[in-house]
Amino acid sequence: MNESNRYKFWEIFQELPDGSLSPKVQIEVNGIFFGPGVVFQKGVVFGGVDFYLYKSREIAATEQENGILKIEGFYK
Repeated sequence: MNESNRYKFWEIFQELPDGSLSPKVQIEVNGIFFGPGVVFQKGVVFGGVDFYLYKSREIAATEQENGILKIEGFYK
């Protein structure tokens, strides 16, 4: 099994001009898969997570063999 790595929020997500967020890479969160092109606003929950609440935090994630980044948690 791959070891978890620490990522800065902005390494994985980008903020669009309208304030929405979009992942830069394919990610998995609690069994839900999504990637670039998926756009969400504050209050929208993917895989049980409102990513706006974690914009200033670092992310614990594991890169899977298929290239998908599996988000496992957030650092305070």
